[in-house]
Amino acid sequence: MPVVSASVVAVVLFSGAVAGGLGSTLGIGGGIFLVPFLTIVMGWPIGVTAATSLATVIGTSSAVSAGRTGSHLINFRLGMVLEVATAAGSLLGGITAQYLEAHLLERIFSGVTLIVGLATLSRVNRRNVLVGDVDPGVLGGRYVEAESGGTVSYKIRRLPLALVASFVAGNVSSLLGIGGGVIKVPVLNAWCGVPLRAAAATSAFMIGVTAAAGAIIYYGNGQLVPALAAAAILGVQAGTAIGGRLGERASARSLKLLLAAVLFVVSALMCYRSLA
Repeated sequence: MPVVSASVVAVVLFSGAVAGGLGSTLGIGGGIFLVPFLTIVMGWPIGVTAATSLATVIGTSSAVSAGRTGSHLINFRLGMVLEVATAAGSLLGGITAQYLEAHLLERIFSGVTLIVGLATLSRVNRRNVLVGDVDPGVLGGRYVEAESGGTVSYKIRRLPLALVASFVAGNVSSLLGIGGGVIKVPVLNAWCGVPLRAAAATSAFMIGVTAAAGAIIYYGNGQLVPALAAAAILGVQAGTAIGGRLGERASARSLKLLLAAVLFVVSALMCYRSLA
């Protein structure tokens, strides 16, 4: 278990701030940065890292959801439908993680981030908005687009794929402590018709429930260090406030490129770690 000291707490606080900034900007929970950092740089066991990361994901989700509720970016109906599958996958992942070898988890992490990074990059110049006064359907939505200043609509396509991806996201979230948004945001945007900003906001709303389901398992197994988790959550809250403002000002294309770049870098780092 990691030793709690002033220097370690300071590093965790800073890394939590960076994770919170990424998580709120891209809707991926911040664990995509925090897990590799704490595992590779700090040398923590991946079980402790995942437990700490899941705790910060809960903080990120709460802060982002509270800040974006009035913007109509969060699709609550879609989020609640997908959360059923996500929570089931998260509970299964939290149990499964106790029986898998650490390097195998790191390889899974690397492979998943590479695949979704490629999917995100393939859609960098495509948008999922409907022109005109179009009925978005039961699970679709409308919101005011910051770039154009107009109201845009979108319909949900391939709902079964979204449900399967949500189950996998929940499973991977608990296995690796990454929040699940790293899978849900690219899948919803690339194949299910949800614009990136709406996908990120809806994912941020969902990942808190997902992380809570998985964090319970880690806490029961004694892998969550409360003092370090508290420091990481405080850092996340600070980073979330900054990341939220940056995300509102950046273009959708820039956000997609940033998301893909983060995924590729993390995939390479975790692959290196698994082979070390």
